[in-house]
Amino acid sequence: MKNSKKIKIHVKNNHWAPGSFPSDAEGEKNFTITKEHLDKALKSFPEIKEKVEFFIDWDEDNFIASMSNSDVLLAWNFSTKNLKKIAPNLKWIHLISAGVEHLHPLNWMFDGLVLTNSSGVHAKNAGEYGLMSILMLQRHMTRIITNQKDKKFVSLFSNPIKGKTIVLVGTGTLGSSMAKLLAPLGANIIGVNKRGRIVEGCKKIITIDKIDSVLTDADFLYLAVPATPETNNLINRERLNKLKPTCGIVNIGRQSVMDYSALCEKLKKNEIAGAILDVFTPEPIDKNSILWNTPNLIITPHVSSDDHGNYVELTLNIFIKNLKLFIENKELNNQVDKNLGY
Repeated sequence: MKNSKKIKIHVKNNHWAPGSFPSDAEGEKNFTITKEHLDKALKSFPEIKEKVEFFIDWDEDNFIASMSNSDVLLAWNFSTKNLKKIAPNLKWIHLISAGVEHLHPLNWMFDGLVLTNSSGVHAKNAGEYGLMSILMLQRHMTRIITNQKDKKFVSLFSNPIKGKTIVLVGTGTLGSSMAKLLAPLGANIIGVNKRGRIVEGCKKIITIDKIDSVLTDADFLYLAVPATPETNNLINRERLNKLKPTCGIVNIGRQSVMDYSALCEKLKKNEIAGAILDVFTPEPIDKNSILWNTPNLIITPHVSSDDHGNYVELTLNIFIKNLKLFIENKELNNQVDKNLGY
């Protein structure tokens, strides 16, 4: 990047639309990248500001024209069809999300193109959501809320979380942030990941192919894995049947990881104590979905990890640090593996 030509960065914002991203006006406000955001992010990097130029756009309004001479794309989604032809100078795409499944399969990625994500931006918020949700399940809040709807005043007592076993499926940023907060309370956290990698807060780690060996021990099952072919329907009916009827479930990963229909059946039969779900396909949930009327289930509208008002700033912190590396021709952080899909 040692030439006088400025690096052109196309910034693609999205207007909100049902079933898309963002899915409502509040989301659009929270995720839109403005010139003010960029100026603030670059304030501490004057040497970068002189070397780049930004084109801020909405949806596909000027995508083809602008991408014809853009070097970098900063976006959530975009048309991958004929991307190399449309953007012959494109060298790097940075996603404002951690998840990349909306761009699967990644066979559109051409040689020399680097794809990075915003993994890490969700850590603090996701950790606190995880702590909250596990403690809510431990305190029978899903059942208490159902009883409230049914006008039933029933005393449901509970104990501290110490000694309870949490099977954490997915020990990346989202899962590990929860483990770090719960471990000091004395919870026994069993981490499940692809390679058996040791994770802070987990007393034990197993590889994902051994998941059946720990499901019967779970007081809580916490899902924080991305959507990949390997995780698709990972928690199916057969595996749900292995769980104790006193087990509580949290999913902040993706709906494709779990059989929601089977889960609803088990909740109705009191074969699962309660569940808190934050991810759905599509979003928003259809008004006729069985999820709305399933007892002992709390629905949160995909808010487990996105910071209100700070999300863009946190995302740009990751992007600008990578931009500095990009200018220096160094390896970028948070690279997505084309073959793994994350």
